[in-house]
Amino acid sequence: MDPRLPDTLYDEAVELNKQGKTLEAKSMMQMIARQFPGTEAGKQASKDLYLIDVILKQDLQQRQKELMEAMRRVANALIRYKGNEKEYPDSLTALVPEYLEKIPESPWGHPFLYRPYVKYPIVDVKGKRGNVTQKFNTAFDGYYLVCLGVDMRPGGEGMASDVFFVDGEVHREGSLPRIPEPQPIK
Repeated sequence: MDPRLPDTLYDEAVELNKQGKTLEAKSMMQMIARQFPGTEAGKQASKDLYLIDVILKQDLQQRQKELMEAMRRVANALIRYKGNEKEYPDSLTALVPEYLEKIPESPWGHPFLYRPYVKYPIVDVKGKRGNVTQKFNTAFDGYYLVCLGVDMRPGGEGMASDVFFVDGEVHREGSLPRIPEPQPIK
């Protein structure tokens, strides 16, 4: 083995970190620390792993904060829209430009998933004489707003974790509640 290999790999890992490829740098540092523990590069890689974990944790916290701010902006625009139109819009594009300058994206550049729905598709209506009839309700009075994380797949942890808003509130359970049936066709 070339004795310069650990140092060369370490320098490449440092360069990856400088380029903002922190996860790749972490993976490479772990490999260097594991395969070359007795070398200077292996010892330094072990020390650097702690700092990389701190950087990744701070990055995750910052991106989660940005994500929540963006989703709250959309939720607030949806509330204002419903206040004026008496129901939520068919799509988020209806919010631009009156309620939002542009449709926000996740910190990873992914669009949010939006699904309006009718909470109570069939409602009871009392007549003047007290008789009760049923009618279909077609006004979108509920919605889901979802970010599937950096990987755009359901589930995951860290930056890949999903965030759900239901009717403007953060939904903490692992999946969304079922949409009532039957939903109107618009």
